Amino acid sequence: MTFVPMAEIRRGGILESLHHGVAVVADADGRILQSWGDPSFVTFPRSSLKPFQAIPLVESGAADAAGLTEEHLALACASHSAEDFQVALVRGWLERLGLTDAALVCGPDLPRAQSDQIAVIRGGGDRSRVFHNCSGKHCGFLTLTKHIGASVGGYADPAHPAQRLYLEAFSELLGEDAARLPRGVDGCGLPALALPMATMARGAARWAAARVATDARRTAIRRLQSAIRAYPDHLSGRGSSTGKIVRASQGRVLLKGGAEGYVVGFVPEEGLGIAVKLADGTARAKMGVFAALLGRLGLVDAAESLTQDIEGAINDSNGRPVGEVRVTLPA
Repeated sequence: MTFVPMAEIRRGGILESLHHGVAVVADADGRILQSWGDPSFVTFPRSSLKPFQAIPLVESGAADAAGLTEEHLALACASHSAEDFQVALVRGWLERLGLTDAALVCGPDLPRAQSDQIAVIRGGGDRSRVFHNCSGKHCGFLTLTKHIGASVGGYADPAHPAQRLYLEAFSELLGEDAARLPRGVDGCGLPALALPMATMARGAARWAAARVATDARRTAIRRLQSAIRAYPDHLSGRGSSTGKIVRASQGRVLLKGGAEGYVVGFVPEEGLGIAVKLADGTARAKMGVFAALLGRLGLVDAAESLTQDIEGAINDSNGRPVGEVRVTLPA
């Protein structure tokens, strides 16, 4: 496998760390338009797969039957920060289903921000499955599960009908049987698939273009795109890199980050898919690399300032800048 330098960390002007990775840009016809590093590298997109996992929630009619809004659909694609509005949505969603957070497979957690953690503890609260960053995705699977009359308790099983519906939709977009891909277990307890970077970029391009055989699936994908475009903060949190990129592109670019340095991008108007992976699994710099790549593709204006806004300076404990993240994506 081959990785290329993508970002460096400088402190006092001296190189301190270097992040390598792979990036691939594909179109909906399956062509690889550009790549950096080895596009055949196989790895886990992790939460970057959530926009694909949410397709059956809409396509099946489950979302409409449960009266879900675009906010719920965005949260089904989210790795949220358990901010107040996100927690309220999850709790209300479970109430709609007549379930408690005990039905969620994802484990108990605290909100991402320290201030929110302190507020929970001061209020006498504790870790909760509702606070888990994947609880929106799990609510989506529970909604689908109840709608099709399957076992609520078994939705994490790869053989569960809800998981099979997701794999069938994902297979169409990939152009191959997703059930045969290498499989692990994600941090939230659901199955995690591994696939080549090029395959992920092609699948993302087809999701972007809604290149599918049926009107129901095409409509479902377009509705998910609309939800992400309208509520990008739901996917992570207020002031997140995701929201900044969606807004900077005026909704032209949609994206979903995943754990261990992964990002998937979708450009519906052009039918493009983008996959980025930092080899060391760091969250630092991946969104900056993604933003810089968008600049290369002419998809955002002022990409350099966007990248700086996303990554920012490296500060000491007093908030003084002492270093910087520089994107070094090769030409």
